[in-house]
Amino acid sequence: MTTELSTRGKTLDNLFAIADQFKPQGKVIDVQAFGNGNINDTFLVTLESCAEKRFILQRINTQVFRQPELVIQNMRTFTEHVRSRQQHAANSSDRRWEVPRVLLTPDDQGYCIDAEGSFWRGISFIDTSQSFDTIQDIEHAREVGYALGKFQSLISDLPSARLADTLEGFHITPRYLEHYDQVLAKYDANNKSPEVNYALQFVRDRRAWANILEDAQAQGKLSLRPIHGDPKVNNVMIDTATRQAISIIDLDTVKPGLVHYDIGDCLRSCCNPLGEETEDWETVRFEPDLCQAILQGYLSLAKDFLTENDYEYLYDAIRLIAFELGLRFFTDYLEGNVYFKVKHPEHNLARALVQFKLTESIESQATTICAIIQDMR
Repeated sequence: MTTELSTRGKTLDNLFAIADQFKPQGKVIDVQAFGNGNINDTFLVTLESCAEKRFILQRINTQVFRQPELVIQNMRTFTEHVRSRQQHAANSSDRRWEVPRVLLTPDDQGYCIDAEGSFWRGISFIDTSQSFDTIQDIEHAREVGYALGKFQSLISDLPSARLADTLEGFHITPRYLEHYDQVLAKYDANNKSPEVNYALQFVRDRRAWANILEDAQAQGKLSLRPIHGDPKVNNVMIDTATRQAISIIDLDTVKPGLVHYDIGDCLRSCCNPLGEETEDWETVRFEPDLCQAILQGYLSLAKDFLTENDYEYLYDAIRLIAFELGLRFFTDYLEGNVYFKVKHPEHNLARALVQFKLTESIESQATTICAIIQDMR
């Protein structure tokens, strides 16, 4: 489902009217589809204004986020906490860091519901910045790592109990495996292509360690903390002038979790130079040089709150989260593409193959990756 299809029947006038609900500081003069997210429909609103000239308008996918009010509540809790931290920071020469702001409607809500029951929200736009779908160079990698360290550092003292669990089971690999088994039981075995057979065998061979992070938490070795939930490379905003990271956006998945979900997802996303959407899946490779640069940036801040046990499970997180996303894509393909937006029927299978090949590359370089982690402890 592409953005164009998902907004069919929603005229430009409707979008202008919805945008007007978020108290813009000026007349709305343009609304355009924006970004390439897999879940929500996103638009860039342009204003006739001397102050803020643009903001983000999003229709939240309520098939994914069943309680969208809690998504907004978490975002407001997070942003208020971080803004308070920043206001009390004594170092005025600190580098630029911005937090997306929830825009309010006339009744002081952080969302509005249209006549069709769709759930909309407005978010401030991070100006003079850009994001990339793949890592551009070593310095970019280091900045992405810094961004995740900065994000987690700013919320390291926010009690996770103050955040609602907006996606129960998110990043809980054993639950995704259970769902996969249910879907596979209904799948037509006559439709197996060589790629499907490869994916089926891949999952069979790695079932045994799907519980590794959850078992560590159950044993008290790892603990729940506030996390971003989706710190992939294109959610890190880079200042167009300084080339420094200045924000992490897409805060729908801010919730209690393991920091390992974040660092694993970040490295999975960033250390694959071909990107998640490449069709050349057989040549996908995890790049340890990028991994090292990201961890350097990340640990420059994260070293202040990571424990010895946290370090012990970093490699497992890198390997597991790549496998997990491949499992989710593959399950969605088998189920008929009901979760992720796709451009063609085989799209989620292709995405799954990319992640599985990335997992293989991580496994083949385990000694190198573990040495990088050990050297930074």
